[in-house]
Amino acid sequence: MPKLVTISGEDIIRSLKLSCQVPGVVEAIATQKVIAEAAQEAGIQVSPEELQLEGDSLRLDQKLVKAKDTWTWLKKHHLSLDEFEELVHDKVLSKKLANHLFSAHVEQFFYEHQLDYVTAITYEVVLDDRDLALELFYALQEEEISFPEIARLYIQEPELRRSRGYKGLQHRKDFRPEIAAAVFAATPPQILKPITTNLGVYLIWVEEIIQPQLDEQLREKIITELFSDWLKQQIECMQIVTQLDSDANSATQEKVLKQA
Repeated sequence: MPKLVTISGEDIIRSLKLSCQVPGVVEAIATQKVIAEAAQEAGIQVSPEELQLEGDSLRLDQKLVKAKDTWTWLKKHHLSLDEFEELVHDKVLSKKLANHLFSAHVEQFFYEHQLDYVTAITYEVVLDDRDLALELFYALQEEEISFPEIARLYIQEPELRRSRGYKGLQHRKDFRPEIAAAVFAATPPQILKPITTNLGVYLIWVEEIIQPQLDEQLREKIITELFSDWLKQQIECMQIVTQLDSDANSATQEKVLKQA
C-alpha cells in the first residue's frame, strides 16, 4: 500500500517561501487585482458565450478531449469547477481589457516600431581566428567552398553543426548590436564580411530578410506587449504589503494592496 503523505496549506506556503517564489505569486495576485479594478471602471463584462469559447480553447490547449480528462486535470491542479470557471473568466477579462486599452493604438505603434518586427534568417559560424575567417569569406565569394562545408568543418557543437549553423528566424533584438547593423543592411542571399566581437569572429550567411505585415497574429502580439508594459507600470506604482501566518503569528492571512 502506498505511504500516505499529507500536505497542508502551511506546507505549501512554506515551500513557496523557501523556493523564493512568493514575490512572483504576490505580483500575480496584484496583477489580477489591477485587471479586475480597471475592467470594472471600464464597464467590461464577460458573457457566457465568451466563457464557453475560452473554456473550450483552454481544454484544447491542455488536450482535455474527454470529460474524464478534464476532471483529472482539475484534480491535479486542485481546482473545483467553480474555480476553473473563475480561471477562464480572468483570462477573458484580461484579453478584453487589453483590447479595450490598446487596440486603437496598434497601427501607430507598429509604424513607429516597424524595424523591431523585421526578421532575418541566418546561418553563422564563430571562429577564433580573423585571418581564417577572412580566408573562408573570400573562398565563399569565389565559390571555392560552401557555407554548409564551413559549418561542418568548424562548428564544434553537434546539433548546430548538423543544422549547418542555422539560427532560425530572429528579430533585430536577438542579435548583438554590431551584428544586427550588418545583417539588416544586407541584400540576401549574402555572405557578410567577418565581424569581430569579444566572443569571436562571426561569419554569417544572410539567407532572407522578412518585412513585417500587420496581420492578426502580429496585432495580438503588439496588444499583448503594450498591455504587459502597462501592467508592469501599474504594479511599480503600488505598495504591496503581504502578511503570512508565520510573519503575523496568526491564523488569518491578509493581503493588502495600497496605492502608493
